[in-house]
Amino acid sequence: MGSPFVRRANSATNPLHSLVYFAPETEQRLTGLGLEGGRMCYFAGRAAPMGTVGPEVVTATFYNFSPALVAASIPRAWQIAAPEAVIAERFAAADEALRRLLGPDLVASAEVARLAGLVREAAGGCRQEGRALYAGHAGLDWPAEPLLAMWHGITLLREHRGDGHIAALLAAGLSGLEALVTHTATGRGFVPEFAMASRGWTGQEWEEAVAGLAARGLLDADGELTDAGRELRAHVEDETDRMAAPPWRHLGDEGTEEVIRIGQAMTRTALAAGAFPSTGVFAPAR
Repeated sequence: MGSPFVRRANSATNPLHSLVYFAPETEQRLTGLGLEGGRMCYFAGRAAPMGTVGPEVVTATFYNFSPALVAASIPRAWQIAAPEAVIAERFAAADEALRRLLGPDLVASAEVARLAGLVREAAGGCRQEGRALYAGHAGLDWPAEPLLAMWHGITLLREHRGDGHIAALLAAGLSGLEALVTHTATGRGFVPEFAMASRGWTGQEWEEAVAGLAARGLLDADGELTDAGRELRAHVEDETDRMAAPPWRHLGDEGTEEVIRIGQAMTRTALAAGAFPSTGVFAPAR
C-alpha cells in the first residue's frame, strides 16, 4: 500500500479527531474539573491515557512543544484532576462537539456506525512497539456508542501515525522545534506566528532554529525551504506513511477506500460547520 493511499486515509479522518482541540466543549468540560484553560487542557487531555506522567514524557511524546510550556502545566494538572476523570470528560467533549458539528441526522446514520467498525478493524493492525502515545490510548476501553467508537478508533490511528512521524523526524535529525519550523516552511501547516505561540517558543529560539537550519542548507536566506529542505521534508512524510501503513494494509484496499469516502464526507460537514478557525492558524494552502 503506497504513500498516497495511506496519506488520503489520514487526511480523510484526522480532522474528525483533531477538531476536539478547537472545540469549546473541550475547554468547558476540562475546566469544569478545575484545570486551567488553554495549554493545560490540551496537555492533560491528550496525555491522560498514559497516566500521571511527568513533563519529560509529555515533551518527548508530543515532540514540538517547548519543555518550559509543558512544565507549566504538567504534572500540576494531575494534582487538580485524576487522569481517569480527564479521560471521561474528554470523551464527553468529543461526543458533544461531534454532535454539534455533524448534526443529528448524520450522527444517527448508518455511515457513522460503518466508519466506527472500519476504523476499529484497521486499529487491529496497529502494534505498540515504540508507539508510547498510541499505546496509552490503546489501553482504554472501546466506547459502546458508535459515534464515540468512531472517534476513539480515529484517535488510535492518528496517535499511531504520530508516533511513527516522530521516529521519522528523529531519523532525519530534526529536533522538535526544527520540525515545527520546517513544517511551517512547507506552507501546509500552521502559520509561523501561531506555531511559535501555541508551542511556547520564544522569538529568539525560533530565530536560532532558523539559523541552524540555514547553516545545514535546509532553509535559504528568506527562511524558505531549499531543494535539500524540501527533499528532507518529503522523505519524512514518505517514511511516516510507510510506518503508518500496517493498519490500512490490515483493513485492505476496499475497506480503506470506504474509510476515505465516509471520512471525507464527514470532514466536509464538520469544516462547513466551523470546526476549525478560518484565519490566523493554518496556512492558506491547507
